[in-house]
Amino acid sequence: MANRPAPGLLLRDGDRARLLRLTRSSTVRAGLAQRARIVLLASGGVSNTAIASQVGMSRPTVITWRDRYARQGIDGLRDRDRPGRPRVVDHRAIVAATLKAPPKKYGVTHWSTRLLARHLRVGDATIARAWREYGVQPWRLETFKFSTDPHLVAKVTDVVGLYLNPPQNAVVLCVDEKSQIQALDRTAPMLPMQPGLPARRTHDYKRHGTSTLFAALEVATGQVTGACKNRHRHQEFLAFLKQVAKAYPGQDLHLVMDNYAAHKHPKVNQWLEQNPRIAVHFTPTSASWMNMVEIWFGIIERQAIHRGTFTSVPDLNAKIRAFITGWNDRKHPFVWTKTADQILKTTNRQKTSNAAH
Repeated sequence: MANRPAPGLLLRDGDRARLLRLTRSSTVRAGLAQRARIVLLASGGVSNTAIASQVGMSRPTVITWRDRYARQGIDGLRDRDRPGRPRVVDHRAIVAATLKAPPKKYGVTHWSTRLLARHLRVGDATIARAWREYGVQPWRLETFKFSTDPHLVAKVTDVVGLYLNPPQNAVVLCVDEKSQIQALDRTAPMLPMQPGLPARRTHDYKRHGTSTLFAALEVATGQVTGACKNRHRHQEFLAFLKQVAKAYPGQDLHLVMDNYAAHKHPKVNQWLEQNPRIAVHFTPTSASWMNMVEIWFGIIERQAIHRGTFTSVPDLNAKIRAFITGWNDRKHPFVWTKTADQILKTTNRQKTSNAAH
């Protein structure tokens, strides 16, 4: 028995003109224009089979779109978001969304690729590509501290001046101590690196005490004068200053130091007064990063201490001295690039931003 022709589709008020515009527009997607044509033909009483033949679709597809129009009107003819087909979002829009705090309903402090992908209804890889392109890393967190030193401007100008325009016939040295270096011995030998595998070490270790490394970095050359001591009181610091003075006999010395109490002890000050060829320049409070020996401390930590195994404090001290000897054989200076004005401008910007919160 032949299928009976479907009854003519009843159009909603004003839809005929809108449907005609969709079929004639050069900017409308072809699929939407084709569906509009199906509805117009159906409204004229054309059978589903005849419509399918005219528009080049299957009869079930024609029935689907005429039913969709009957239920939802013209809006029902538009494409729906499909679960397996993420929509396209501009990378700038992704970064803009990343810089905003996640909604409270998620209960998280920052975005992950999967959560933001779900939130924006795009693929995980799309989020990852956008983050790589713009250098956005929501999982990272750094700390900062504002200097409240009342002499901030003078101290920044003084220290930076030594770095960028050092005095003639004088030596500039950055002096500090790296305290509480642990002599840790692993309970099993380290497994060496292999192709496809990093070096591995056991989590278990034995503590053999601690040591303090005093160091003076010569700004012009990168030469390091160092000493390992059991404690880091003013007595040990003063002994190290005497060692530095002996290493540079007869030369005027400018020492950059932070504001640690041992550096300002009365006995240290008394010795400095007795040695007028040595001048001290203090960094601002909470700004020990301005002391370039901190850069060198980071290097020795990464290259000799962090992955080292030490059977005793003397073993630790010997390996530190060996590193210093090797460093001085291949030494190089660190280049300071920021002017005092640039640093102070950044500091003022941070203070202004902090005041807004």
